[in-house]
Amino acid sequence: MNEWTSSSEATVRPQRSLWQAMSRGFFCRCPACGKGRMFNGYLTVANACDVCGEDLSHQRADDAPPYFTITIVAHIVVPLMLIVEMAWHLSNMTHLAIWLPLTAVLTLGLLRPIKGAIVGLQWALYMHGFDPDGDADDHAPEAWRADSG
Repeated sequence: MNEWTSSSEATVRPQRSLWQAMSRGFFCRCPACGKGRMFNGYLTVANACDVCGEDLSHQRADDAPPYFTITIVAHIVVPLMLIVEMAWHLSNMTHLAIWLPLTAVLTLGLLRPIKGAIVGLQWALYMHGFDPDGDADDHAPEAWRADSG
């Protein structure tokens, strides 16, 4: 069972820059050093940074990257689609030829950087297992880590 501690009893952790960690993650770099690669594959996060050794296996991005990617792509594509339709009244096939490839390219192009930014956010805020003083229950079981993609 967890015990409540006051803020004066809590361990003071070094402040991590949220924006720096997220921007490093967006560029698919280690949120700690900014030099090592964050990904081993397209969406597979490396277990540790190959430069500084920061343990990245604790990340739990789950469904957040696809959710934010869908939201961002929709906010780009839908207004453009409406503007084009209002200006030129294109055929349905022309719209499909324009918007389906654009949507696919934007989605695939943004998914990895957004996942990197989410992992950087988790690292900067000491979320999940990134907190060295965290609860042992906060770590994901090995079976979850293998499936986390």
